[in-house]
Amino acid sequence: MSKLHLIHGTLPREVVCTENLTPFLKLLPCKGKAGISTLLDGHKLFDASWQTMSIDVRPVCPEDASGCIVEMEQTVNMVLDIERSKRPYDNPIPRPVPTEELICDTSKPYSSSDACYPLDILSAQSWTLSDLFGRRIKGSCLATNILGQPTESLCIKVPRKHRIDTSDDSIERIDSSKNERCYVLPSTGLFEITLPQQDSQAVVSRPIPPLYASRSFTGHGQERGGVQTLLTNPSPDATISFVYFETLPWFMKPFIHTLKAQSITSFSPSQEDIITSIYYRPALDRERGTQMELQITVPPASTVRLTYDFEKAILRYTEYPPDANRGFDVAPAIIRILPDPSRQRPEAEYLRTTSLLLSLPTPDFSMPYNVIILTSTVMALAFGSMYNLLIRRFVGADEMEGYDFGKAKARIRGRLAGLRDRWFGRARHRDSEKKIQ
Repeated sequence: MSKLHLIHGTLPREVVCTENLTPFLKLLPCKGKAGISTLLDGHKLFDASWQTMSIDVRPVCPEDASGCIVEMEQTVNMVLDIERSKRPYDNPIPRPVPTEELICDTSKPYSSSDACYPLDILSAQSWTLSDLFGRRIKGSCLATNILGQPTESLCIKVPRKHRIDTSDDSIERIDSSKNERCYVLPSTGLFEITLPQQDSQAVVSRPIPPLYASRSFTGHGQERGGVQTLLTNPSPDATISFVYFETLPWFMKPFIHTLKAQSITSFSPSQEDIITSIYYRPALDRERGTQMELQITVPPASTVRLTYDFEKAILRYTEYPPDANRGFDVAPAIIRILPDPSRQRPEAEYLRTTSLLLSLPTPDFSMPYNVIILTSTVMALAFGSMYNLLIRRFVGADEMEGYDFGKAKARIRGRLAGLRDRWFGRARHRDSEKKIQ
C-alpha cells in the first residue's frame, strides 16, 4: 500500500454528448450489447432533464497487501420526465388536453361548464422501459459469478406497496430492509418492466446526507474576489470530520492569510478547532494551479462558513478562449468524509460541490480588429499612391506611338460644332415661334 499513489485530475467543464457515451460503453465487459447498458441510447440519455456520467478507479488490496487489483466503477445518473419521455410515441407535438379529458376540481366556487380548475393528479403515471428508453433490456451481462451461480443484474428501489410487473423468465428477490427488488435476468431474450398507475404518495424515504456543502463567489470588480463555502452538519449529536480539497487555476491567486473558518450557529468554536491541518501548494504561472487541502471538523447541528480572498490575473490576449466574455470554469471542491465506524460509516464518502464561473478582466477584442482594418486601409492608400507616382510614366498625347493627334483634334472640333449647331438651332426655333405669335 505504501507504493500506491492518488492521482487527481480536474476537468472543470465538459459538455456531455454522444462522443462521451461511445467510449464509455466500450469500457463495459459486454460493450453495451447486453444487460442494463442496452438501455443507454444517446437520444434518450441526453434528452433527459439532468444527466451525469462518472468513472471511479480505485485499488483494492487484501489485508496483507498481496495481489492488489484495480477496480473501476462506471455510473450514469438520469432524471427523466415520464410525460416527456412518452411523448414521441403518444403525442409527438405538445398539444392542450381536450376539454372532455380534463379533470376539474368542482369544489371551487367558480367551477362551471366553461371554467375548469385542473385537479392535481394524485396517482403516478404508468410506464414501461420501452416507453422511457424506446427499448427493452437485452439479455444479461456477466450472468454468473466465479462459482457459476446466477447474479443479480438489476435492482430497483421502490416501496413494498408498489406493484411491478416483469417478464416471466426473470427471478425476483426482495430485500425488505432496503426497499429493494433485485432481478436475475435471463442470459438471452428481452426483459421488460411495467409499473402500473398507482398512488404516488407512497415514496421511499430519502436518507439524510452526512454533510451539506454550498460554494459561491463573493465580492465585485475585475481585480479581486472571494470564495465562500457553507458546510452544514445535519446530525444533531455527532461531529463530522472531512478533508476539503480545492484545485484552483493559476490565474486565480488566493491569499492564505485571509482564510477564515467560523461557525454561524449559536455555538462558535475557534478556528483552530475547526481547521485541524492545512496543506497548501502555491501555483506557478502557466505551469500548475493552486492545491489546498484542509482537514475540517464541524460540530453537531451547526454550519461552518469558510472564506478566503483571491486576486485575478490578467491573461495574454492569445490565452482567452473564443467565448471569453462567458467566463472561466473553476473545478468543484472535493470533500472526503472520513470513515467513522461508530456512525455506520466504515468507508470514506466523497462529495463534490458545484463548479464556479469566474469572470476575468477581458479586453475588447473588436478594437484590435478595427485598428488592423484602419491601418491596412491607410497603408494601402499611401502605398498605392506612392507606387503609382514612382512607377507610372506621364507622357503627352502627341508623344504616344501610333497616336494620330490631328484626327483627335478634328473629332473634338466636330463634336463641339454639333453641340453649337444644336444649341443655336433650338434658339432660332424659339425666336420664330415668338414672331408668329
